[in-house]
Amino acid sequence: MAVQPEGTPCWADAMFSDVEGAKNFYGDVLGWTFGEASSEYGNYTQAYSEGKAVAAVVPPMPGQEGQSQWCLYFASPDAAATAAKIRAHHGEVLMEPMQVGEFGTMCLAREPSGAVFGVWQAGTHEGFEAQAVPGAYGWAEVFTREPEKADTFFSSVFPYSARQIEDDNVDFRMFNVGDTTVLGRMRMTEEFPPEVPSYINIYFVVDDCDDAVAKATKLGGILRFGPMDSPYGRFAALSDPQGASFSVIDLANTQGELPQTRPV
Repeated sequence: MAVQPEGTPCWADAMFSDVEGAKNFYGDVLGWTFGEASSEYGNYTQAYSEGKAVAAVVPPMPGQEGQSQWCLYFASPDAAATAAKIRAHHGEVLMEPMQVGEFGTMCLAREPSGAVFGVWQAGTHEGFEAQAVPGAYGWAEVFTREPEKADTFFSSVFPYSARQIEDDNVDFRMFNVGDTTVLGRMRMTEEFPPEVPSYINIYFVVDDCDDAVAKATKLGGILRFGPMDSPYGRFAALSDPQGASFSVIDLANTQGELPQTRPV
């Protein structure tokens, strides 16, 4: 795959205290296989679906132990320039741009409403080798209690145009790069416990949503929402046994009409 356009989600990884446990869980739920741990890069271990790189897992660095969570990376032609934009628009750079061998340059940041994300300037590692197929990344949404802050930030840092879903019952926005919709933004309601911070929810594609939920809960995962039918596919929100949130979606099983949207 070619390098993704600026602002496009291009990679996902997560830190797990129990990497072997995470490999067993996601291997069963998503069908992943795993490469060799790269000791030179903190035992970073790539996950594969049908032989294509789709994500990675890594143990925490000393002093970085804490809640496991998935991190979504956005493509950038210049990570240092993106970091400067992040600061200029009231975001926080958590890890300065750092070259990772010949693979590329990474940066970690937090947007003003609190969601953590990554920036990836591709070298030899261009990002996802497969998308929108079972076992691979399918979609992502920023969940936030302060949508105005998140909307302004993402539209300023990345070359996004935006459309708002016309529905009085939900505050949902979609961001486009050119004609391609690349990211959603959902206002968090009171259904979310107050201690849950803003975060980016990653959807992984599965053949059968209900089957994936059954496997996940049998292995100690927690069902947070769904399964539910939608015009985009049948999906469910889960937490894995180490507390990392993610969703699964069966893109082939769609129900209902796509919502009306308006440009903003």
